Amino acid sequence: MKRILIFGGSSSIGTAIFKELKPFYDSYATYYSNSKFRSNKRYIYYSVDQDPSTILENIKPNVIITGLKGNFNSQVIFFEKIINHCEKYKSKLMFISSSNVFDSFVNYPSFENDKTFSTSVYGRFNVHIENKLLRMNNKNWSINRSAIIFSKKSKRLHELKKDLNNSNSIEIFPNLIININSEEYLSKQLHYIISRNLSGIFHHGSKDLINHEELIKLIISKLNPESCNFKYVYTTNENRYLSLMSKTNKFPNHLNFSYNSVIKEIT
Repeated sequence: MKRILIFGGSSSIGTAIFKELKPFYDSYATYYSNSKFRSNKRYIYYSVDQDPSTILENIKPNVIITGLKGNFNSQVIFFEKIINHCEKYKSKLMFISSSNVFDSFVNYPSFENDKTFSTSVYGRFNVHIENKLLRMNNKNWSINRSAIIFSKKSKRLHELKKDLNNSNSIEIFPNLIININSEEYLSKQLHYIISRNLSGIFHHGSKDLINHEELIKLIISKLNPESCNFKYVYTTNENRYLSLMSKTNKFPNHLNFSYNSVIKEIT
């Protein structure tokens, strides 16, 4: 049985991945600030400032999944150590990246082998880590770029509900065209990659696109608030895309989903 270690396993994404994989693999995960995981023997305390070598030596994972958050400089050192471990022991490394690696390309959706280019700090960091994986001698890795996550447990939905309750204005980007994702669909697709022993670059997001304004108003209509105010943010006069589509590494039909499926999860 494969042994899997999830760094950042206490986040909403990490928890969903752990729940998806635990029945099928010998699965472990790390937590940092969420004390409710202390009693779970499958969860191990870890701070991104620490050397991960001890955990790696104790667990001896065949697959390492990381969606770790924290100081960027500390994460760079962390990834260097993780990559060295994977090179030495031929473990599979799965990095959860994001659509922000393409946030400077605005005229069309982005595909797996398109050149990355970002102007945001977060996007440039993800590009930097992706390039480290691309230079690995051991090709047993996957770069897993996720579209914007908008699901029941996501931070975005939490903030949206909070703004509605506090009568704050909801930001809308009228010219932004996106696709979306959920923790559950991402987890199932990662499971598929592991079970088929696949490598390379994968895009995780709904198969269809939607305008940001339409998406937010659709979600709010399902939440049925008493009142709602909008703040329209125009970054350009033309439509711009921040969306991930698949061309070379497509998932089977049962793992393809629409944005409506994600919205049903929310409501």
